[in-house]
Amino acid sequence: MNERLKHAAYPFVASEPVTDLVETRGVALARGVRFGQILVTGPPGSGKSTLIRRLGGWPEEGYVDLTRDGWWRARSLALRPREVHFGLPFVGEPRALALFDPQWLRCWRALELEPERIRLPPPKRHPWSTDWRARLDFEFLLPSPDTIVVLRRARARWGTHPIDADIDPEQIRAQVMIYSQVALYFQRQGMIVHLREQADRPPRRIHEHGETQTTRP
Repeated sequence: MNERLKHAAYPFVASEPVTDLVETRGVALARGVRFGQILVTGPPGSGKSTLIRRLGGWPEEGYVDLTRDGWWRARSLALRPREVHFGLPFVGEPRALALFDPQWLRCWRALELEPERIRLPPPKRHPWSTDWRARLDFEFLLPSPDTIVVLRRARARWGTHPIDADIDPEQIRAQVMIYSQVALYFQRQGMIVHLREQADRPPRRIHEHGETQTTRP
């Protein structure tokens, strides 16, 4: 794990509020983001379903394996806004793992994200090619780990999510850190990325070295 990431601000990456906002269905969005671009992601219990309900988006969860070439064309992403879970690459693991997979839950202390194996859509090179990087806006729900602990303990009383049967604050901290790494990697590769502390909070944008990254329309 990158030592700078461990000690960065909210929650593990440096960010600042987006100041140029528009409201869509009662949800604050960065100006230039279109309703049909939005994909909501984040660790278990972060409030993804709540944000999708607020947006009036597609109710079913989607899953994408980020190690597969062409995942950005997956049918699970065709209907947006939508909640999506990521299959992520980890060192020594031949297949991608979601953070609720039994293998990840068993071995999470020893697993390290391997972002170099994440496949990304190529940049737009020709006027007639599809600019996939501009089509998808990833809204990363990244509450503090302590907040997720509270949310998941409350949800556990309903018994709707098997993952809530065993709530480990350190494991939740690792999940938030991993999704923070993915958000930072996406940002550095030119993808549209916004962060949210909770479903009812306005978006934030990542910035590094004191320089603000602008939102692409």
